[in-house]
Amino acid sequence: MHQVEDIILIAEHSAEVRRKTPLYRHLYVQVLAAIAAGILLGYFYPNIGTKLKPLGDAFIMLVKMIIAPVIFLTVATGIAGMTDLAKIGRVAGKAMIYFLTFSTLALILGLIVANMVQPGAGMHIDPVSLDMKVVTSYAEKAHEQSVTSFLMNIIPTTLVGAFAEGEILQVLLISVLFGISLAMVGKKAEPVVDFLHALTFPIFRLVTILMKVAPIGAFGAMAFTIGKYGVVSIANLAMLIGTFYLTSCVFVFIVLGAVARYNGFSIFALIRYIKEELLLVLGTSSSEAALPGLMNKMEKAGCKRSVVGLVIPTGYSFNLDGTNIYMTLASLFIAQATDTPLSYGDQILLLLIAMLSSKGAAGITGAGFITLAATLSAVPSVPVAGMALILGIDRFMSECRAITNLIGNAVATVVVAKWEGELSREQLATALAGKAPIHTMSAVVKPAE
Repeated sequence: MHQVEDIILIAEHSAEVRRKTPLYRHLYVQVLAAIAAGILLGYFYPNIGTKLKPLGDAFIMLVKMIIAPVIFLTVATGIAGMTDLAKIGRVAGKAMIYFLTFSTLALILGLIVANMVQPGAGMHIDPVSLDMKVVTSYAEKAHEQSVTSFLMNIIPTTLVGAFAEGEILQVLLISVLFGISLAMVGKKAEPVVDFLHALTFPIFRLVTILMKVAPIGAFGAMAFTIGKYGVVSIANLAMLIGTFYLTSCVFVFIVLGAVARYNGFSIFALIRYIKEELLLVLGTSSSEAALPGLMNKMEKAGCKRSVVGLVIPTGYSFNLDGTNIYMTLASLFIAQATDTPLSYGDQILLLLIAMLSSKGAAGITGAGFITLAATLSAVPSVPVAGMALILGIDRFMSECRAITNLIGNAVATVVVAKWEGELSREQLATALAGKAPIHTMSAVVKPAE
């Protein structure tokens, strides 16, 4: 009883601190300012900007360091507290149905927009004139990947190997199996479960500490991007970039917005709620940088820990809405730019292949570009060498891909939690309204920014 009262007092204190915190001390304001400073430095002093890449890389490495224990503790303790183990399969099944449905919708939307806008039309580029060498490494990685090899890669070589390598799906597999074993052992496993619950506090506190240096990472990453590629480099292919950003906005605000509305919440409120994570993605061009924070926030928003732990890590590999939009849009752009005719049958084949290749190359560094190479390699009519046309601007589209993926996974978590009856509507409304929740450990572990 005293512990509950302490938690409530701490949460109320956090809410009071949040109200008194100056604007400049909020993480999202600091990251936004860092992004702006990085753009200015990269634009006016490109030589200095390109040398700041290690700042962004170091921050992403710090976050990746903590991802494995966050997933393990969240999933293992969530499943250990389940009385109905069949629920695990139900949650995973519902999540995969959701992922498949909306990933396919994203692919179809990209296909429709590419046919309507035709961003590559009129360029008349001869595929023979393109330098295949610049995309060879991506094509080779794509060739190495298959659905079978991807599924086999989920199984780690040793129990600790997944944590050492930081492979999300491998860590998720171990976490699920360990959580199930804890639930099956029952009372004898209570000391272990209590230890894992206690360990969650310092781990989430460590996440908070790491987030303090997020502005530095965002500054370095953005300065490097602008300094190396330059704002001018996007001018020639602005039509493709603009079309991709517009299509992603349509998917987020109309498609996902309709899903959110049907399930009783606002997509705008959700985006506002996860704004810090979105800005981290924008600044670092890495969705992994926001994974610990997103898991923490979705639990604070009333989604049960077991659902959060299963849906978000799995969604990082299977629910890549932004990547799917990019794949069909970029494929048709290359076809249009090289005057390669594609019948509706060819486009349907492209869509089906993209559905498979997007799963086979999931979770790989540079997955968007590698998946595109895998898709084009399986469609002989579209020249793989055409990827050289968009290699220079891929970095400018990767932020939008990652942001769309992140929003898609946040929506998926709420929807699956609601389907499973594991969503606190009151807590969700409170969180999306910007008020501090008091019913989760996250309210205690993560102090106000």
